Amino acid sequence: MLLGCDFSSAPSRRKPIVLAWGEWADAAQRRVKLLSLQQVENLADLPAALTAHSAWVGGFDLPFGLPRELVQHLGWPTDWAACIALYGALSREQIRATFAAFCDARPAGGKFAHRTTDGPAGSSPSMKWVNPPVAFMLHAGVPLLLQTGAALPAHVWPGSHPERVALEAYPGLLAREVLGARSYKSDDIAKQTPERLIARKDLLHALEHGQTRLNVAAKLSHAQRDTLADDARGDALDALLCLLQAAWAQRAHARGDARYGLPPEVDPLEGWIVSAAAVPAASAQDTAPAARAQDVAPSGPAQDFAPSSRAAGKPKATKKIAV
Repeated sequence: MLLGCDFSSAPSRRKPIVLAWGEWADAAQRRVKLLSLQQVENLADLPAALTAHSAWVGGFDLPFGLPRELVQHLGWPTDWAACIALYGALSREQIRATFAAFCDARPAGGKFAHRTTDGPAGSSPSMKWVNPPVAFMLHAGVPLLLQTGAALPAHVWPGSHPERVALEAYPGLLAREVLGARSYKSDDIAKQTPERLIARKDLLHALEHGQTRLNVAAKLSHAQRDTLADDARGDALDALLCLLQAAWAQRAHARGDARYGLPPEVDPLEGWIVSAAAVPAASAQDTAPAARAQDVAPSGPAQDFAPSSRAAGKPKATKKIAV
């Protein structure tokens, strides 16, 4: 079984976690059939949704590790498991205060520490606590993955249930390959424009025809295609992108790569985004994008995660999207 997960650190009925389940549609492992899209509206229900299947290779849209520079500066353990245990015991308020203090002491344009994978993947620093709140995604998501006993090839091997393999994915990496700078989604209703709908349809066309460097195509029904195109928030489409990254990794493993396509020099403290290009060792320290907008630390209060689903009553734990 193959899996792609569009994660939220505070899922709700309005903004659920979306799981895209799939399988290879052909013996050559070139096409992935989308079997179902599943919504999870409470964090506590995610392990049960994942362990409902005994074996899978999954791509999860959340960071699995923190930047080594940050961890060493804070004096935290550089062993990944010990670092995650310490991090998971912190409150979100403690995380926000600790990371804000780190950023406040650094110059403009270099506020955040980056992981080596951020450069080739174009991803946000995993210590960002707002826009997007990936630090809280790590804080909420990784402990839940560990509950499933999954192996995390960059960090934990083999795990107590090695038939489940969790990889860090990033849908933006694959989407940008097709669309460049074109936006295909927005949580803001006012920004859910015809142009973004066209971008989603263009992206789906490319994915169905395998027009990415992964050489993996999505096999979709007409109803599934409509569901993915009509999802203006892009959650289901992001789960599909993660599914294709997981398929690429599983195929690499099936062809003899024990690391599921991850570069051999990956720092086990930081981890790596699956299918991101490897970085030459001599230039690894220079891979973080310079002076990006995300390197300006936020000031003042911000809405940095979705409201809890419990605020509107207790919703049904999981449900399938009609496809």
